[in-house]
Amino acid sequence: MKFFFTKILDKIRVKSFRTENIIKHITISFFYKAGAILANFLLVPLTIDYLGTENYGVWLTISSFISWFTFFDVGLGNGLRNRFAEARASGNLKLAKAYISSAYYTITSVSLLLFLVFFTFNGFINWTKVFNTSSELSSDLFILMPIIVGFFCLQLITKLIISIYLADQNHSIQVKVHFFTQVLSLIIIWLLTKTSQSSLYIFGVIFSSLPVIILLALNLFAFSNRFKSLKPTLSLWKKSYVKDIMGLGINFFVIQIAAVILFSTDNFIISKIFGPEEVVPYNLAFKYFSIVTMGYSILVNPYWSSFTEAYTKSDYNWIKTSVNSILKIWMLIPLLLVIMLLLADKFYFLWVGEKVVVSMTLSISMAIFVLMSTFNNIFVSFINGVGKTQIQLITAIISMIINIPLSIFLAKTLGLGVPGVMFATCICLGYSVILRPLQYNKIINNKAKGIWNK
Repeated sequence: MKFFFTKILDKIRVKSFRTENIIKHITISFFYKAGAILANFLLVPLTIDYLGTENYGVWLTISSFISWFTFFDVGLGNGLRNRFAEARASGNLKLAKAYISSAYYTITSVSLLLFLVFFTFNGFINWTKVFNTSSELSSDLFILMPIIVGFFCLQLITKLIISIYLADQNHSIQVKVHFFTQVLSLIIIWLLTKTSQSSLYIFGVIFSSLPVIILLALNLFAFSNRFKSLKPTLSLWKKSYVKDIMGLGINFFVIQIAAVILFSTDNFIISKIFGPEEVVPYNLAFKYFSIVTMGYSILVNPYWSSFTEAYTKSDYNWIKTSVNSILKIWMLIPLLLVIMLLLADKFYFLWVGEKVVVSMTLSISMAIFVLMSTFNNIFVSFINGVGKTQIQLITAIISMIINIPLSIFLAKTLGLGVPGVMFATCICLGYSVILRPLQYNKIINNKAKGIWNK
């Protein structure tokens, strides 16, 4: 597999130590991602069997709702990733450790405050109305929601280690964590189907705690080995370091909020308009076409921190060559999506049988979304890597404002149903497909001025 990727990149003339490291991690990621995708697809029918279609829809909606709290990361993860990469590239390990310490202790304080606020207001919220589900789940949700939010708050802290590994150009770490999470989830749900009656409460506790356990183990391992000298120290926390991270991170923070609203409100909107059971076909189509997204992310994601390092060292030729190479590979995606559309109905039937029906219109909307988002991500990786995020910030805010009303208008008012929600997301991505390549070309050719260079 490594030979395969090397031959491809040799033919498109990408060769450097930086690229060789990326090839190594792409090769590793390919196998882990393939395993994670397989585990994920096996997980869906098992989960539907265990929870039932309605409760599975409720769980998907809860997961989307909890993901809204991602913005309490306040951009620290991505800000740390860039600042740490810059400090390492310039050889300033003391500054790198200060950034790590400031990020960890700041996000710990934020997470603790978030949990206390949520716990205080939990008793006043009728979760069955929020998720449009049966009143029989009232007591389970009352107990389950603080537990899920508590583990999510811990995840905000523990996942910072991913940003550190990525900044250190260990590009396959996210895929490895995802793989082990999916495989363990598959084993656990299989055991539940054999030993336990259906319980949203038990399922929720197990599956919200599992990522935290894996990330906590990774933190302990990393700060005892590879990053032992960079272990967070409270005495190194400084407001100036937090501001330095947040100076870049605040844009990521707002962009992150917009991304959550753009990509994670769909389940909630569908649940409120059409009922929790309609969330299931939407997610089946999303998971099916996300095979392309996940596969493509193996290739694109490693470049973020490499772009940071290359831009810091003014290695513009490597950046141009790399982006052109990725674009050549992207040209295969439209063909692949057409093939997937032709095979979609057969795939859904083999996957979940007749339990869930996914319309062709919904599949088409997903294919369009994947086509646009994969193209967009090529340039977003560069723009994020060099920290020129002002235009992305403005367009993210516009998308954040129009997405929900546009989704409701297309889905309900125009009668497009569930596909209308995804078509709204595609419209919100439309201008990004034009603006991101334009900004990249201005920056890389030293023609970016004003907002294009911020």
